[in-house]
Amino acid sequence: MSQLLEGTPKKDGYRMPGEFEKHTGTWMLWPERPDNWRLGAKPAQKAFVEVAKTLSQFEPLTIAVSQAQYNNARNSLPGNIRVVELSSNDSWMRDVGPTIVSNGSSLRAVDWDFNAWGGLQGGLYSPWDLDDLVAQKVTEIERVDRYKAPLVLEGGSIHVDGEGTLLTTCECLLNKNRNPNLTQTEIENYLSDYLNVSSFIWLNRGIYNDETNGHVDNICCFIRSGVVALAWTDDKADPQFEISQENFKILKSAVDAKGRKLEIHKIHQPNPILITKGESEGVIVTPGTLPRQEGDRLAASYINFYFCNGGAVVPQFNDSHDKLALEQLQKLMPERKVVGVYAREILLGGGNIHCITQQLPGL
Repeated sequence: MSQLLEGTPKKDGYRMPGEFEKHTGTWMLWPERPDNWRLGAKPAQKAFVEVAKTLSQFEPLTIAVSQAQYNNARNSLPGNIRVVELSSNDSWMRDVGPTIVSNGSSLRAVDWDFNAWGGLQGGLYSPWDLDDLVAQKVTEIERVDRYKAPLVLEGGSIHVDGEGTLLTTCECLLNKNRNPNLTQTEIENYLSDYLNVSSFIWLNRGIYNDETNGHVDNICCFIRSGVVALAWTDDKADPQFEISQENFKILKSAVDAKGRKLEIHKIHQPNPILITKGESEGVIVTPGTLPRQEGDRLAASYINFYFCNGGAVVPQFNDSHDKLALEQLQKLMPERKVVGVYAREILLGGGNIHCITQQLPGL
């Protein structure tokens, strides 16, 4: 049973833990829509399976799948992965799933409003009604009570350190296609109430050409409290160079909720990744859905990795920077096994490994 709660997590003594803290498990969604994933989503499904197999070695994993795809998903996945039937519009569990908060002895959920990354003003598809119900359905299955937050927000637009600090970007959270009637202060007040955070670090922009309007989970994340990793490039001709430089300056001058200066680690991005002719032609074009056009640059980043118990699952692109990114992240997280998974097919859909996962914190 999952009850809709009055009040707020902050008033009730709940907080959003850092992703690097212990997990009870992870949720994912199964990809299938042919106007986002090429060739009927078959290549994407294979990539999701590889992520799932890797992740499930570290912690319990549940994958939600439509009725039509249930047998396909169940037969494609190992038996240690729970598969449940649950309808959705696409497969971005980070953005449509619940944000789970904890008081140390029990879990509750925050259910945000979802409008497909911009609604009718730049959103990526329509309708999104099934996606907007995913958070509630997950809480029902997990028997977690939930709060309904009066804010349009995707999970990929925020990162927290579990100690009161939140990372986000102005490009996304202050975009008029999310909460046009709210000021920055009002948005901060909601985040404070529903995540129990007190300090905000606003980066200006996310990864260049990120169709989510610059989600923070693609450009910067907490490795642990007081330590962040930032997507970087040394190529001054790359549009990403100015963005990363700007964000580095913001991070250098920031302090967290505990009054600490941040330790910043630069993780060089892969070389620009462009959609090929074959990849573009494999996607069915439908009205109201963002087309995948040949030559478009994809928002590739190694920062879009996922923490799990004792591990981290990092996207790889068959790029010359892959090995260094894995080595850097392994050095930053010696207590974890850092594992790379080839993720171009996920990137082609508009996100990456962090975007397709959502954690249930541990107790």
